[in-house]
This record gives sequence, structure tokens and C-alpha cells, in this order.
Amino acid sequence: MGRIAMLSVVGLSLGWLISAAWAARDTQQGRLNRLPPDLRAGLEVGSLDLADAYAKLRDDSEKLKEEVAKVREENTRLQNVMAEGQNASKEINDSLQDLKIFAGLTEVEGPGITITLRDAPTGDEPSFDVSDAIIHDMDVLRVVNELWNAGAEAISVNNLRVGPGTNFRCVGTTILVDNERIASPVRIRAIGDAETLSGGLNLPGGILDNLRQVHSSMVTLEPVKQMRLAAYKGSTTRRQAVIPEADAP
Repeated sequence: MGRIAMLSVVGLSLGWLISAAWAARDTQQGRLNRLPPDLRAGLEVGSLDLADAYAKLRDDSEKLKEEVAKVREENTRLQNVMAEGQNASKEINDSLQDLKIFAGLTEVEGPGITITLRDAPTGDEPSFDVSDAIIHDMDVLRVVNELWNAGAEAISVNNLRVGPGTNFRCVGTTILVDNERIASPVRIRAIGDAETLSGGLNLPGGILDNLRQVHSSMVTLEPVKQMRLAAYKGSTTRRQAVIPEADAP
């Protein structure tokens, strides 16, 4: 009985050891199967053990995290640069548009007033000097100047936009606006606060008052809720004026 009992204990111990070995092999194989192919191949040929494989994976994971952090930082930096560039571009564009409006180089729209100047009707015996009954270049120029003084933001004369260098002069029975010929009736449109512009032009002793004293039909003024003025079409060529070198960009 003693030998049989001893053999039984030895047999049971050997079976447990064999089972444990197989279980350990299965666990090792399961971990091996979850590894990347290159590491698994290295383990299968015996060039790496499991501890080294996991250590290498941990190192690779840390390196990837560092790379991801760098990419995120660079992405944030580029987004900030783009936002700053867009803001700068918007400011530059806004300034450019303001300058173009000031110079009359772009189409604009808004509320304002329309003034129509026309020659007075003449009968057999006019009660006024015939020369006074005609709209002259100086009449148009004075209206334009009074509009600027009253706060007009943009002006056109017979659909010709008035720019900083626009000039008015009489040639025979017509008026030249820069190089464009116009004749009565002269329609002057101005964008701005209609009440302020009207008040500025209707002052006693002003140009409209003078024309009305010759004949009431020579002047018509009306507010306009919305109008559109074309861009200036005259020359912008400079022959003498240049930017000083010290101030040049």
C-alpha cells in the first residue's frame, strides 16, 4: 500500500506540473498572438523574450505620444498664425476699401439727396439776365462744394462720380466734368444724411437760394432712401507727385 500511495502522489504531482506547463504555454501563446507581427516573429525564433517585447512596446508608445504632442503643438501654432494672418488681411482690406470709397474708386450705395439744376425758361420779356438763367460750371462746382461741406460721403454729377481731382468748366453751351460733356438739366446726387445735406444746401445766401431767386424752376431737391453711385472713371495717373523715399514702404 505504501508504494501504491507514493506512486499515486507522484503521478498526481506530475500531471499537475504537466497541466500547469501547458496552461503557461497557452497564456504565453495568447500574449504572443496579440503582439505586432515583427515582435511576434522575433519571439517565435527566440530573439526576444516577453519582458523585452513589452518593454519595447512601452518605449515605442512613449515615443508616439511625444510625436503626437509635437504635432498638436504645431497644429495649434499654425492655426494661430492663420488666424492672425486672416485678421491682418481683413484689416488691410477694410483700410483699402475705405481709401477706395474716399477716392471714389468703388461703387457705393446709401441714402442721400438728389439736386436737379436746369436752365430757367425764357419768355419774350424775361425778368432776369439771360446769363443768370443758364446753369454754369461754377453753379455745379458750388453745389458740389456745399455738399462736401455738409458731410456728403460720395457725389456724382449726371452719373459721373466726383473724385478728388474732378474739375468743372464751361465749353460753349455745355459743361465739362473732367473730359465728359454734360448739359442742363444737371442731376447731382449725394450719399449722406438727407436732413443734414438738405439743411446745408438750403441756407439763405447759398447757391440754391441764389438760383431760386432767378427762377424757382431752376432747382429741385428731394431726399432719396437708397441710391447707388458708380465708381470714378477719370484718370488716376500721377506725373509729378511721388511718395518721399524716407516714407516709402
